[in-house]
Amino acid sequence: MGRMNFGGRLRLVAAVALVVAGAGNLVSANAQLPPSTNLDSFAIKIFRVESGLYPFVQVYFRTFNQDMRPLVNLNERNMGVMVNGRSYDMAKMQFVVQTISHREEAIRSVLVIDCSKTMAGTPFEEALTAAARYIDSKRPQDQVAVLAVNDASEGYEVISNFERDPEALGRRLADVKCDANTTRLYDAIGAAMQMCGMVSQGGVSTGDAEYIVSNSIVVFSDGKDEGSALQREDLMTRISNLSVPIPIYSLAYSRVDASHLRNLEALSKNSFGIYYPLGEAIDRMQRCVEDVQNILQNDYVLVFRSYQEVDGDKHPVKIGLEYPTGSGKMTYQSAEFEAVEPPPMDKVLEAQNQFAERLKPLPDGNPYLSNPHVAGQEGQG
Repeated sequence: MGRMNFGGRLRLVAAVALVVAGAGNLVSANAQLPPSTNLDSFAIKIFRVESGLYPFVQVYFRTFNQDMRPLVNLNERNMGVMVNGRSYDMAKMQFVVQTISHREEAIRSVLVIDCSKTMAGTPFEEALTAAARYIDSKRPQDQVAVLAVNDASEGYEVISNFERDPEALGRRLADVKCDANTTRLYDAIGAAMQMCGMVSQGGVSTGDAEYIVSNSIVVFSDGKDEGSALQREDLMTRISNLSVPIPIYSLAYSRVDASHLRNLEALSKNSFGIYYPLGEAIDRMQRCVEDVQNILQNDYVLVFRSYQEVDGDKHPVKIGLEYPTGSGKMTYQSAEFEAVEPPPMDKVLEAQNQFAERLKPLPDGNPYLSNPHVAGQEGQG
């Protein structure tokens, strides 16, 4: 039997900032919508599991079709839950599915803006306009940082650290100048990845905490790199080694040498992002950033009630996605959760009560689907 130490308890308290956020909005906003009917291939990627309100466990996941777009309007009928190798019975209503867009948790983005002279004029102006549009279309709790790729000693300048206030971000964006002689693009993207890895946590509610569930990078550039300490291969290795993807969305414009755009294409594809080959059609930039916001806000959260005894140990969980509904085409992704007892704080108890209203406890403590062909399950239901 594992026991939660003091450090684990502190991490649990920090996690309450995240899990409380979802409890107040538990009724699925997608329950009344028809499921997706796109017949393309698809994938599912779990990027976070939280059990800070145990026995309620929240699993955050992203879906992809073959064009790297999210599957929309998924609901409980599309999903399956498997704990310690046993499948939950959907009819017992022990799990619910929501999109991030209908919850309070925050997402973070870093805008990397190429300020080299090859971008001067209309391309740079359109990039700033698109960046402003990206900021305007974010949710109030979401945070954006801005890096300018310029002639600073490190090859970039932090124009704004992570910020929620769109007006403050707009003022800082207006000060960005397009006057760089070189473009250390890879160094700037590497710095953006580091910023994404430094997530602040704390507090017990969304009002006094900044708990982030996902990070992404949006690059406005012609793809040319000059003199970076990092090479493209270094960045590709970093991206491949990430346990949680940080997608890079590249808005690739060029009026110089289109061969440089392949650098952005490779980084985006390797990071589960999207490469937008704009060519010289710069008027498409604003539509592209709106598309990125739509993708990020269509991540999903599956909340289930666990019936594992509180033991401090980790337990395997699998989340399954059937797509389209009723097709029998199910794919699973594995993760694990901790069966830990949260501290009896008022915020925790309040959030647990809100979850309990939707996911009511079963009198027999059995959320599983009965399968008469599996030994030991005959007659169970």
